[in-house]
Amino acid sequence: MAGASNTLHESESVLSSQTRDVHRALVSIQEEFEAVDWYRQRAEAAADQELRDILLHNMREEIEHASMLLEWLRRHEPHADLMFRTYLFTDKPVTAIEEEAEQVSASAPVPPLTVGTMKGG
Repeated sequence: MAGASNTLHESESVLSSQTRDVHRALVSIQEEFEAVDWYRQRAEAAADQELRDILLHNMREEIEHASMLLEWLRRHEPHADLMFRTYLFTDKPVTAIEEEAEQVSASAPVPPLTVGTMKGG
C-alpha cells in the first residue's frame, strides 16, 4: 500500500480489500478531526478577525470531509450503521440510549464472525 498509513497492525497481504478500505477511511476521519481541532485552536488564538474567519471556514470544511467519510463508513460497515442510527441525531442522554441498546442487543442473536465473513467469503 504505497504511501498508505503506517498504522496497519497486520500484514497487508492478509487483509481483505474491505479491511484496507475501512482502514483508509478511519485514518482519514482521524486526520480530518485532528485538522478540525488545529483550525479551531488557531482561530481562537488569532488576533486578526479576517484570519479567524478563514480558519473557521477551513475548520468547517474539515467537518464536512469527516462527515462524508463517516457516511461512507456507515454505508460499508453494518455495525457502524447500527451504532450511528442508535446514537446520533437524538436528544436522549447518551447513557440512556446505551442502556436501551444493550437490553435490545442482549436479546438478539449475533451471527459468528469468521475470517471468511471478514474477507467477503
